[in-house]
Amino acid sequence: MSILNKTFLVTGAAGFIGFHTSKRLLEIGAKVIGYDNVNDYYSVALKEARLSQIEAHDKFMFYRADLADKPALEDVFLKHKPQIVINLAAQAGVRYSITNPGVYVQSNLVGFTNILECCRGFGVEHLLYASSSSVYGSNTKLPFSVEDRTDNPISLYAATKKSNELLAHVYSHLFKLPTTGMRFFTVYGPWGRPDMAAFLFLDAINAGKTIKVFNNGEMARDFTYVDDVVDSIVALVDKSAAMRSVANGALPYKVYNIGNNHPERLLDFIETLQEFIGKKAIMEFMPLQPGDVPSTFADIDELISDTGVKPQTPLRVGLEKFVTWWKSYNQETTDFVTE
Repeated sequence: MSILNKTFLVTGAAGFIGFHTSKRLLEIGAKVIGYDNVNDYYSVALKEARLSQIEAHDKFMFYRADLADKPALEDVFLKHKPQIVINLAAQAGVRYSITNPGVYVQSNLVGFTNILECCRGFGVEHLLYASSSSVYGSNTKLPFSVEDRTDNPISLYAATKKSNELLAHVYSHLFKLPTTGMRFFTVYGPWGRPDMAAFLFLDAINAGKTIKVFNNGEMARDFTYVDDVVDSIVALVDKSAAMRSVANGALPYKVYNIGNNHPERLLDFIETLQEFIGKKAIMEFMPLQPGDVPSTFADIDELISDTGVKPQTPLRVGLEKFVTWWKSYNQETTDFVTE
């Protein structure tokens, strides 16, 4: 399958990973249909700034609509007949799901079901969709393997992501729709989300504000640089086991971990940010938050085996790139969001 000859629908195109994925596909030469409701969960100005980087491209078209609006979604499928769908739109955030569950049901369950129905109805060749490391719940076995049980989520957000995997399995089984789930592990980098640790901490350190350090600092995360994530997504378009399964009659369904395969201590993460910004962090140590886990660590053997891609950007290298972007963006706008 040649990416150059395909039309992609990328949902969540104004979001962090969706923007980077759309940009990469356009650079390769693919046609990209972007779809996003541009909601105000975090800075709309940041989302608009991302879109401004790609909206003038002659192979990019953007629709501002919600996945839960099935007629609007069907209209896009009818007009453009995308062959590959990369579903990165979702209501994100573990903690926000505790206080606003309805938003997650609409976006992550109703919206995802609409995507599946459109993919089935319009004969899409391959659906790739965002899952999350949060599906592993309170699993203490490290590293997390795609073979591990994931039926005990500890947040509503995680439950919706696990539900996406289950729904995709049904559509792969009943309708032979090739589906590839991608369990992302703490993605960071330029144009990142303001509600994520790198952005929150850096903004607070720079402003002399206190940052909350949960589980009294005894946290570790498999921080994954966004370019490595996009490399994995693009490789999975062609090389996913779900696609190979179509030819041999097996179930065209697969889930992968997409992580750096190297957890980092949160305190080391903060120390590196302090070094790059030239200021000390004011830290308030807090207990572990409901729905959160102390450590994440991705087993990526199957990703490497199937695609040859291994996310491996060192944290220090990735954070330096993020801080460089952050300084540039901070000079252009005061539109920052903190907790």
